[in-house]
Amino acid sequence: MDPEVPPLEVATRRRRIRPMFRHSRVPVRLMVPNFFTLLGLCAGLTSIRMGIEGRYDLALAAIVFAACLDGIDGRIARLLKASSRFGAELDSLADFVNFGVAPAFLIFNWGLGDLKSAGWICVMIFALASALRLARFNAAIDDDKPRWQSNYFTGMPTPAAAIVVLLPVYMHHLGLTILKEPWALKVVLVYTLFIAFMMVSTIPTYSGKLLGERIGREWVLPLFVVAIGGVAMLVTYPYETLTVLSIGYLAMVPVAWKRFQEMSQAQQGGLVPTGAAEANASDPAVQPPMPATPSSGSSDPATSSGRIFPLRPGDPQR
Repeated sequence: MDPEVPPLEVATRRRRIRPMFRHSRVPVRLMVPNFFTLLGLCAGLTSIRMGIEGRYDLALAAIVFAACLDGIDGRIARLLKASSRFGAELDSLADFVNFGVAPAFLIFNWGLGDLKSAGWICVMIFALASALRLARFNAAIDDDKPRWQSNYFTGMPTPAAAIVVLLPVYMHHLGLTILKEPWALKVVLVYTLFIAFMMVSTIPTYSGKLLGERIGREWVLPLFVVAIGGVAMLVTYPYETLTVLSIGYLAMVPVAWKRFQEMSQAQQGGLVPTGAAEANASDPAVQPPMPATPSSGSSDPATSSGRIFPLRPGDPQR
């Protein structure tokens, strides 16, 4: 055995005694993103309770609230420069409860429980698929990939899957009581398994991470109006809004897959930059200066934007 490589027991012991934080005094800003994560976890646990009690409207509201918090805690961590390994692990555990366990309990108590063991196996597969999806995401988080691929997820993300899988519940509250019929519940069972498959698949879906980096100044006020209108619609007409959003998201999956294939082919053909070159190409602050070119009306180098000096006195200009 190589003496430089410590035994497995020693390495494991070192990892166990390693402190959670490197410093004795932790900055308060490091705790802010974790507070939002824990608040979302409380919402997910509350959703489980509301689902068991049959209060499906509050259970849905808790899951949507947890999804909103999940969308901002990571951005707050990057904004405050408070990203940490502890926060990433806590976020994954919260996502499993909020978007794996809570929706499974909700849809089981809503209707799939009438299918007895088949319904339980279905929601259990959904919860396990969310756990596998999160484990794969954490394992691949350090992989080096082109910048444009950051705009896509591998498979359906767990927050989106939690919202989309509850589409039959939204439609039932809109008046489609036929969804509680035995034959319709079997369709819901297949639909739930389909969403579980989408989470563990390698089908690319839009993430929208690159869309929020820079926006045009003329779009600032319209985006505020759209965001406020979306929140107002979600509060006033929750089931209608969630139904439209879920159907729209499912319709965008084949579009994202086609766009991803086109970008991959363009990258293989050398039309899409990768790595550092792509980062520099997207940042105008690091753009290389353009070489000086002669004007179109002049062919004399001396009259162009760049002057040419002789190497030695007496040498003619070239």
